[in-house]
Amino acid sequence: MNKELLEALEILEKEKNISKDTLLEAIENSLLTACKNHFGKADNVKVNINPVTCDFAVYAEKEVVEEAEDKMLQISLAEAKMIDPKYDLGDIVQIPIKSKEFGRIATQNAKNVILQKIREEERKVLYNDWYCQEKEVVPGVVQRYLGKNVSINLGKVDAILNETEQVKGEVFQPTERIKVYILEVKDTSKGPRISVSRTHPDLVKRLFESEVTEVKDGTVEIKAIAREAGSRTKIAVWSNDPNVDPVGACVGLNGARVNYIVNELRGEKIDIINWDDNPAYLIENALSPAKVICVVADEDAREAQVIVPDYQLSLAIGKEGQNARLAARLTGYKIDIKSETQARELGLFEEMGIEYQEDFQIDEQESYNDYQEDYREDYQE
Repeated sequence: MNKELLEALEILEKEKNISKDTLLEAIENSLLTACKNHFGKADNVKVNINPVTCDFAVYAEKEVVEEAEDKMLQISLAEAKMIDPKYDLGDIVQIPIKSKEFGRIATQNAKNVILQKIREEERKVLYNDWYCQEKEVVPGVVQRYLGKNVSINLGKVDAILNETEQVKGEVFQPTERIKVYILEVKDTSKGPRISVSRTHPDLVKRLFESEVTEVKDGTVEIKAIAREAGSRTKIAVWSNDPNVDPVGACVGLNGARVNYIVNELRGEKIDIINWDDNPAYLIENALSPAKVICVVADEDAREAQVIVPDYQLSLAIGKEGQNARLAARLTGYKIDIKSETQARELGLFEEMGIEYQEDFQIDEQESYNDYQEDYREDYQE
């Protein structure tokens, strides 16, 4: 038993996750390469390796002829008879080759073949490991800036956070720990090339899956998500269990769950709303925190007309139109928001077939106080 070789293969298999069979194949190829470099050809050279004991034998198959013209491929009858008197013309004789007699160059080339195979397998193992984690969120350590891109260490490999995938205004320090979303894993000659993102909407989705048990086990589904990275995200959630409040599950006790995600996203605001199969109700929820008088949605045209109280118009639209923009992305509808006064002037109530009444108006004094507080905190920071 070749104990040294067996131990070396077991260590490589454990540390680099390369199978012993692959390593034995590399050794076989290296011996064939050494024979070719030493003798000039290796077409008739065979290598036998015992996968259990790692004992190996190298031999050349030579044809028995009257007079050998090619010493590498043929053996004379007289020489064959000296090995075994039973050999006759046309028989194949296996002649052992002593690998210890190979020259320095042949030995070095054989070593390079093994090392090359180990490197190739190591790259392949790394690529397969990371390819399986594509579209997932992983922790990383900031290494350095490469121009405007950032190098992120993910353990055994480095990833690139391109400028286009960075949140505007987000600055990283070396050794800082962050979480990133794996966009793509490419196989290259230098190992897997991993592109990551901090702006992708699925980053938020994956963070909720990791932090909220109900989302992870499928009790609560994230039906839709709209994000403006670094500023605000809206997600629509639905519960498959009538006893589980989807919004409450995502928010957590005293906001613990959502606050963890907000901190991970460095203060990015997150609005969590209830999903509804009725597009009108969904749009109303999506425009939260603004209060809505009525919504008329055209499912075929994917358009919706929304009427809000006068004092809620700015809140419904949001700073620089952000609230309305995110609501449109979340629902997939083009949303036209009008104030109550505008709706009356344009006759929208009659057009919608709604008889306008004073009952539509929300208690202005109570709601206005809520509006002022929400607007100051969420949209005028």
